[in-house]
Amino acid sequence: MPDSLSTLLSVQPLNPAIGAVVRGINLAQPLGDATIAAINRALLQHHVLFFEDQELNPAAQRDFAARFGALHVHPVYPHVKEVPEIIILDTHPDNQPDNDNWHTDVTFIETPPLGAVLAAKQLPPFGGDTSWSSSIAAFEALSAPWQGFLTGLTALHDFAKSFPPERFTAPEERERWQIARDKNPPVIHPVVRTHPATGRKGLFVNEGFTTRILGFSAKESDAVLRFLFDHVAKPEFTVRWRWKAGDVAFWDNRCTQHYALADYLPNRRVMHRATILGDRPV
Repeated sequence: MPDSLSTLLSVQPLNPAIGAVVRGINLAQPLGDATIAAINRALLQHHVLFFEDQELNPAAQRDFAARFGALHVHPVYPHVKEVPEIIILDTHPDNQPDNDNWHTDVTFIETPPLGAVLAAKQLPPFGGDTSWSSSIAAFEALSAPWQGFLTGLTALHDFAKSFPPERFTAPEERERWQIARDKNPPVIHPVVRTHPATGRKGLFVNEGFTTRILGFSAKESDAVLRFLFDHVAKPEFTVRWRWKAGDVAFWDNRCTQHYALADYLPNRRVMHRATILGDRPV
């Protein structure tokens, strides 16, 4: 597809480790291959991109995300009826937030997502920011002995850690949970992942789904994981985004974690997410 839009993109980094604002593009319009390639280059460099003043309906959000790969349909979260690839994250006092921890999306499957596109639909009057952390920056900040110790280790990732059965009490909810549990048994991923596009190494354990490091005792595993969970959350590796109407975030799920702040209750926050499937971590 002929395309000159990529030459008009403005990419403004937010800090050395992670994050950039991209301007000069309308994500709701059909985008040519050169523009998609330019966005992908910016994503690989900055790990999370922010697009302001966008008007993305669910179909347009799905279509944009699908330019980067096949899309995942979440087994538990509700989705837009006509567009099942778009999940609805609608949080309020009767549906408490569950993303207020540092996590990498859907690492409970064999091929965790490449990335995700998140659009703000209804925002609280204050609060509700999201922070992202670069797991590459976190790994590269470790000492050489720590890097060597972690390289080659594997860890278990479990759907039920973030989605325990007690959260789903209604009969229909419990049935949906059981189906998801049966289809998503625990999986094993490397503790240190090599990014398939850049070759850089990053931590690939997260508080949302990682339950233990294999080959360690429970106490040993807990101690190492607690250190890594705390380490990746250091402010030096992170960027925090204050959402505005029309904002869209696109992050590389292979080398980031994120934390949705739950500081807005009793107000409501509604977000739409498209999730792009990736490959098996190595």
